[in-house]
Amino acid sequence: MRVRVLVIGAGAREHALVAALRRDPSVREVFAAPGNPGIGQLAQLEAVDPTSGESVVAVAKKVAADLVVIGPEVPLVLGVADAVRDAGFACFGPSAAAARIEGSKAFAKDVMSAAGVKTAHSEIVDNPAELDAALDRFGPTWVVKDDGLAAGKGVVVTKDRSAARVHAADLLEQGHPVLLESFLDGPEVSLFCLVDGATVVPLLPAQDHKRVGDGDTGPNTGGMGAYAPLPWLPETVLTDIVEQVVRPVAAELVRRDNGFSGLLYAGLAVGEEGPAVIEFNCRFGDPETQAVLALLESPLGELLDATAKGTLAELDAPRWRDGAAVTVVLAAENYPGAPRLGDVISGTGDGSSSDAATVLHAGTAARDGALVSSGGRVLNVVATGADLAEARAHAYDRLATIKLPGSHFRTDIALAAVSNDISV
Repeated sequence: MRVRVLVIGAGAREHALVAALRRDPSVREVFAAPGNPGIGQLAQLEAVDPTSGESVVAVAKKVAADLVVIGPEVPLVLGVADAVRDAGFACFGPSAAAARIEGSKAFAKDVMSAAGVKTAHSEIVDNPAELDAALDRFGPTWVVKDDGLAAGKGVVVTKDRSAARVHAADLLEQGHPVLLESFLDGPEVSLFCLVDGATVVPLLPAQDHKRVGDGDTGPNTGGMGAYAPLPWLPETVLTDIVEQVVRPVAAELVRRDNGFSGLLYAGLAVGEEGPAVIEFNCRFGDPETQAVLALLESPLGELLDATAKGTLAELDAPRWRDGAAVTVVLAAENYPGAPRLGDVISGTGDGSSSDAATVLHAGTAARDGALVSSGGRVLNVVATGADLAEARAHAYDRLATIKLPGSHFRTDIALAAVSNDISV
């Protein structure tokens, strides 16, 4: 059966999903809502309020979707997947109850504790009068997080207690509970798993680069680049992550009648005592998805459809291309602060892929016949190669042909792995 797929979202993650779905012979047609100019070169675009279940259902009915794929976390946390399923559509994305694994860090900690999963020691602070005493129980490296959704930018990791206090106090002033955590040392791993209740199917592990500057300097962002696979990660550690982290959490959610259906993303640090969870997300990560899907050989539509319909266990394990993939993010001037918007972008091409590199749109818009920036992370260049070194070379060669005034990007995506400077 050939399915009609509706993808909800407007970023580079959704562009990567649409591109992979277009390569799948089991997919008849792809629609995207609201999409972006790059996605519009591959799929029919529809207007939508992605945070409204009623709006998403209306679009699904209009295009006669067989499968709805929800990309961003906010609609999932708000229950849009529930509305889509209640309207009779197959939906890839967890219920609001299960999406709390990302929407509430306190909920995630409770699930991990019940499942016996190793994670950082933590404490919730919701009263400014208790902040100083709580900070004294942590350090010498402080990890301060917004307990809710923060698009990857609500985290401060610092050895400066005063900086930790300023961030925590600012969150509390905004009415946001603060999560203090002990610092987890070791290289970070992003592992995406397709999850259908208790069935867990891992995809390739990847590594994200969160800090804005080379050498992991500057503030956290939504992600400045990623690569896959991880040549430094032993297969035994990957197995441990699946068996000791993801499966127990999926089983605990089922036990709570909050069974997860969709993409469960485990962010971990792999230290001397093994992997420990930094966070869980309830959707494909951005920008890791762009690198992971560039290497997927199996039909993506079949995988997402089976997950949505509860038949994931019936499929063969995903197949992967040999080699490696690297994603580099081109960001607007001043990102991750308030970015400069509306600048003309040139050199992106016509949306077709070369053998080596593809340009994905993250924050773009069409204006007076020109492509302009409309967000902090503007474009992704995704490149593949026989190994990480070759993929890096292809990515940066392609990036050099793109022009956006004031833009910036990291020059060291995957460099530590290429230089063998990461080990477990």
